[in-house]
Amino acid sequence: MNEEGAHLYPELLLKAIDEGNEITFGADLLSHGCFNTHVLRNGKPTKMPSNAHETLSEGEFNRFYIRALCLRAINEGCELEVYRAKQVSNPRPDSQIMIGHIIDAISSESLLNDLRTSTGIDTALGLPNGPNSGLSVRIKK
Repeated sequence: MNEEGAHLYPELLLKAIDEGNEITFGADLLSHGCFNTHVLRNGKPTKMPSNAHETLSEGEFNRFYIRALCLRAINEGCELEVYRAKQVSNPRPDSQIMIGHIIDAISSESLLNDLRTSTGIDTALGLPNGPNSGLSVRIKK
């Protein structure tokens, strides 16, 4: 994100939570020009992916959803199950391995704390497992 994007991010996220969804959040990020036109990959400038707004907005909504379910698991003592919430064309092997993994209330607390403090994708339990992994959690039945 560029400087303006970093500035607008909290406001646009709250607007999407109150009035929209991950799609409207992504659209607002795009329409407000929140992204740099290029990023550095391996030390070389590369054009920003055209779907960067979708990747970010979907990922952020998923992170907040996982946080909410972690709170529920902690409060109710239930377990969470990792599942593929979004189909992907080339699933990562490490993502495939995580499907079906059970997260107990204690692990939910670790994951919640990590999601609260981490702004990146590397969390204590590897959830979500990188951008576009398609993984999320649900209450285990």
